[in-house]
Amino acid sequence: MIYKKHTLTSATFGSRVAEDETEGLHSYFVETEQWRKLVAGDIDIVFGAKGAGKSALYSLLISQKETLRLGRRIVFIAAENPRGTPAFRDLAFDPPASEEEFRGLWKLYFLTLLANYIRYALEKVNASNSNATKVINALSQNGLLAPNITLIARLKAVLNYVREHMPTVEGGFTDPNTGIEVTGKITLGEPSSEQRAKGYVSTDDLLNMLNKAYLETAITVWLVLDRLDVAFADSPTLEGNALRSLFRTYLDMRSLSNVQIKIFLRDDIWRRIVGSGFREASHVTRSLTISWDQQSLLNLVVRRLVHNNEICALYGVTREAVLQNAELQRQFFYRVFPTQVDIGRRQPSTLDWMLSRTADGSKQTAPRELIHLLIGTRDEQMRLYELGGSEPSGENLFDRTAIREALPTVSNARYEQTLCAENPTLKPYLDKLERKKTQQTPQSLSKLWGCTLDKASAIAEQLAEAGFFERKGSKESPAYWVPFLYRDALKLVQGSA
Repeated sequence: MIYKKHTLTSATFGSRVAEDETEGLHSYFVETEQWRKLVAGDIDIVFGAKGAGKSALYSLLISQKETLRLGRRIVFIAAENPRGTPAFRDLAFDPPASEEEFRGLWKLYFLTLLANYIRYALEKVNASNSNATKVINALSQNGLLAPNITLIARLKAVLNYVREHMPTVEGGFTDPNTGIEVTGKITLGEPSSEQRAKGYVSTDDLLNMLNKAYLETAITVWLVLDRLDVAFADSPTLEGNALRSLFRTYLDMRSLSNVQIKIFLRDDIWRRIVGSGFREASHVTRSLTISWDQQSLLNLVVRRLVHNNEICALYGVTREAVLQNAELQRQFFYRVFPTQVDIGRRQPSTLDWMLSRTADGSKQTAPRELIHLLIGTRDEQMRLYELGGSEPSGENLFDRTAIREALPTVSNARYEQTLCAENPTLKPYLDKLERKKTQQTPQSLSKLWGCTLDKASAIAEQLAEAGFFERKGSKESPAYWVPFLYRDALKLVQGSA
């Protein structure tokens, strides 16, 4: 008991949030084919459920930026803040008027990020580039290229210009070959032949100039966007306009050889965009969707266990030996954990119990909740020791009671910090389900919520899309079942309403 308690005292299993464990991610990470494609540059769009690991991939990609820069001359530019206040958050209070205005915003914003970096790169080596100079001067004369400012400030400057000069942005540049000041305008659309004769230039023209500049300097840029679900969470309409225009901008810029846009986005948000009408969706092909099966989730738990030298010493194993193959991982898991949480011939194994209790209405288990359950189990086991509880039987490091008692903490966190936080308009309906039965029908929900049957069905479908309900029954006679993940948070009672 002393050895087990001492082992758990010093054990750590990381954080359930990838942004909080950037350094430790390397120890837990296994290179997959999806990761190799992403690093190779073959993937532009990464889809995944909430907590599926998008931010983990993003963080790992950031950690590779020096290797990419030195080895393949790939420059990694974050177009959204990876932590803290999202650059696009303020748009919720004063958004662009239309998708077309948003499209102009995206292009001009990307243009300023690209121009700002190449200006820095050329100054660093005291070099010049005519294409880069034209773009830098055009943007600088209009206050769009102030150095050393935050992404939020840069975006605000771009938004002000887009609004003030839609469909054109006044500007000009000095021809580096002749030294003659050329006065013109930056247009957000394609200028006419008359406009071109007067010196007008489009954002697409400037992007092409910058692409040539990057090509001439043998540099490829990855413009990377993550946390878009946070940036536009307060307004579904804004989210739709912003992301449809972003993907249209992405498709417009696909022809640039030395500039690539990388987007990390939740798959449910993508489904909403496509569901509301997005013809260009079929052209978004350089993508992958993060998925997890039982073996990969087992591997995730085992990797976090054997990351602790004390646990490896307790069981007389090495990290490398345990991770050799799937069967060795399973054997090690059941040395650490009991065979079952709930005893009985028809009860699931511990791994199946953990996966089923951390799955939402889509029947998918996100790594975030599984890691949270692992962390919570460790904390509950320590609490049992402090209360004078007996040690786990046999070789087990964890008692079945500790696993079971850890679930409510996971349930509350998922319910409050994810479901309610992201669906505030649905919270009043969720609150009324507290202490009710786990299976509901449109009729029972109509009575519970005090609304019409049609409205109850519509709200239930929204909750199903959010992962709170799992759809059961038939189309003619639907039923809605609350998964284990949310039951403790609402103190639900097993059974049908």
